[in-house]
Parts: sequence; structure tokens; C-alpha cells
Amino acid sequence: MPANPKYLTSSNWQKFAKISAGFIGGYMVAVSFHLALSYWIYTVNVIITSVFTTFILWSFLMILSFLAKNGWKVWAIYLGITLFLSTIIYVSKIYHPIHL
Repeated sequence: MPANPKYLTSSNWQKFAKISAGFIGGYMVAVSFHLALSYWIYTVNVIITSVFTTFILWSFLMILSFLAKNGWKVWAIYLGITLFLSTIIYVSKIYHPIHL
């Protein structure tokens, strides 16, 4: 049974925004989350588990971007989360300068 056309995105820009937010933005959030986590938890354990959990988080964020109505808002949210996690990484480098 095909999808009802009234629920599908008709704008090509919205399609582009959702696809790029899912692939690129979701990957940026997943990787920056694991990098921020590695500064507060033992790095070797985070690196070993990040191989699997990055893919799981990335696929979840990709599906989440397609569920939203506006792809540009998803981009804004993903960039905001990435910026927040990047500041955590920056602060972590100040307070934990010796990183094993």
C-alpha cells in the first residue's frame, strides 16, 4: 500500500534539508557526543564502544530528522547540540589537560 501523498514532503529544499541533516548533522552530533564523553570517562573504553554506539546514535538521529516537518529546524537543532558538545570538549581540555 503506497504512502498517502498528503503526508509526503513536496518541497525539494525540505527533502534536501532532511537528507543532509540526517546524514551530516546526525553524524556530527554522534561523533561530538562520543568525543565529549571520552574526555570525562576513560578514553579506551569510550573508543571501543563508540564503534557500535556511534552507528546506533547516527541511525536514530537520521530517522528522527525524517520525522520532523521542517528540515531546517532539524539542522538548527543538530548544529546547536554539536556546538554545545564542542564547548564541553573545549572546557574539558582546560580542566583535564592530561588526557590518557
